[in-house]
Amino acid sequence: MKKIRAAVVGYGNVGRFALEALEVAPDFEVAGIVRRNGNANLPLELTDYKVVKDIKELGEVDVAILACPTRSCPEYAKQILPLGINTVDSFDIHTSIMDYRSELMPINKTTNTVSVIAAGWDPGSDSIVRTLMQSLAPKGLSYTNFGPGMSMGHSVCVRSKKGVKNALSVTIPLGEGIHRRMVYVELEDGYTLEQVTKEIKADPYFANDETHVFAVDSVDAVRDMGHGVNLVRKGVSGKTQNQRMEFNMSINNPALTGQVLVNVARASMRLQPGCYTMVEIPVIDMLLGEREEWIGRLV
Repeated sequence: MKKIRAAVVGYGNVGRFALEALEVAPDFEVAGIVRRNGNANLPLELTDYKVVKDIKELGEVDVAILACPTRSCPEYAKQILPLGINTVDSFDIHTSIMDYRSELMPINKTTNTVSVIAAGWDPGSDSIVRTLMQSLAPKGLSYTNFGPGMSMGHSVCVRSKKGVKNALSVTIPLGEGIHRRMVYVELEDGYTLEQVTKEIKADPYFANDETHVFAVDSVDAVRDMGHGVNLVRKGVSGKTQNQRMEFNMSINNPALTGQVLVNVARASMRLQPGCYTMVEIPVIDMLLGEREEWIGRLV
């Protein structure tokens, strides 16, 4: 069996856990790691891998796992797809997913490649659960309740703001899909909490949620990578009311995201050229092995 050669683009929390998931996946081979600094200040765990600044330096690559900040994903995808390399990412701005999909689709068709976008746990694996619940009770209401726990996308967003040295955003579920954002920041010299708070609350990541910002001496002292989700739907099956279903998950946020990215990287090799979200992909194609084997085991 020819192994899938995967490159990890970016090496923060998600990149590290994506690499770990690749290391234990027998159908993958790590082509290398792409970092802004190349092999400068190389973490010890990367010494056995080729680490470069440009994916072109890695030779043959089948799929690039974009473990970069959400807002950088479109830029990287548009650079990599013309090389004939599939891309997968965990782009997490829900309101921009359709626009992003529309941007990449013609590029995928032209370059004969596949992109799987918004492939984390939400959007991502939670999207699959919501879709299943919707099918089981076509009429009704669904609620997605996150946390309590660290939001990677929101934390990265805050760290990009002027005056912020380090940051952690914690999501607190209030019920019925409503959330509170608790943001902890280490301030750069010369900046006030009021200045930073104003910029954070104006960002689309936070503009629609109750947000509280606190200055702390050390973000690491309050950091916890745990997270979770509670998905609930109450609705109607046929003409029968009061159908209620619930899904709960408690996770390490970046570890699950890394695993999902490897799963969809595998699926990307089985898809026709185009740009996909996870609800468009057969779940069985995210698993290692042949369909018939899994049908016999899972059905």
